[in-house]
Amino acid sequence: MQQISELIAKTALSTIEIEARTVAGLRASIDEAFCEVVQLIYRSRGRVVITGIGKSALIAQKIVATLNSTGTPALFMHAADAIHGDLGMIRSEDVIICISKSGNTPEIKVLVPLLKHMGQTLIAMVANRDSWLARQADYILHTPIDQEADPNNLAPTASTTAQVVLGDALATALLALRGFTPQDFAQFHPGGTLGKQLYLRVSDLYPHNERPAVRLDTPLRDAIIEISSRRLGCTAVLDHDERLRGIITDGDLRRMLQRHDRLNELTAADVMTPNPKTIAPDELAVRALNLMRSHSITQLLVAEGDRYLGVVHLHDLIREGLI
Repeated sequence: MQQISELIAKTALSTIEIEARTVAGLRASIDEAFCEVVQLIYRSRGRVVITGIGKSALIAQKIVATLNSTGTPALFMHAADAIHGDLGMIRSEDVIICISKSGNTPEIKVLVPLLKHMGQTLIAMVANRDSWLARQADYILHTPIDQEADPNNLAPTASTTAQVVLGDALATALLALRGFTPQDFAQFHPGGTLGKQLYLRVSDLYPHNERPAVRLDTPLRDAIIEISSRRLGCTAVLDHDERLRGIITDGDLRRMLQRHDRLNELTAADVMTPNPKTIAPDELAVRALNLMRSHSITQLLVAEGDRYLGVVHLHDLIREGLI
């Protein structure tokens, strides 16, 4: 068993080291051609159509997804399907990126002349600058590798890592040129956790909850009933001018039971925590989550100044997928 564990660890570490060297070698690929490609795509009125075969096709799909989510319209076209009708998806203003490690696969050799005949700018993302694809391309995005990471130097590992990283570099360079903001990112990710962190606000949550509230002089028994009936684990405490003065939580009630014997004589003012933690309705929901975490609490009163509006609960944030 010890020998097996050593073999596993040795192989895994070798993979990481080889791929790390491959990624480091990409520094030289951020050259004038790379900058020209970024500017070409940025100025284009069309989309980025990315194609490939085999593992390179899978990388192409990932790069397309990254471009679309960061403000650069893109679509994937499988090299094998292109010659069976998918060429019809290409428009005259589109820019084509063809991904291939060797640059010499038969499918690519069939596809590229058709693409060049259509007149689009052709960009090759290729490991071999002397390959057939590289010679046909208008621009080269170079993804050099010394070896694949598998022990037989055959399975696409380091080469696909290089393609992914250079694709990310392309997408983030375009993102920077476009001045893409967190708000833009949220617009393209409205249903995901990342998007919700950037657009979901407290005002989207608290109006759906009950609004528990008692007065300073409310008897403790009635305050407990208010907490139980509203099912949020707390109640706000207001003065007679409707100004927020405190909060009573389930925890406050437990601590009160340890300190007092004559419960029927107590009012909300005797039990409440004054100056409660609050959050404004226009704050991001993720800020409410951070406040709850930092203070080890499960609810926040929503208020504008001393005007009490409602409650946002940890369960609201869980339901929205922020946790």
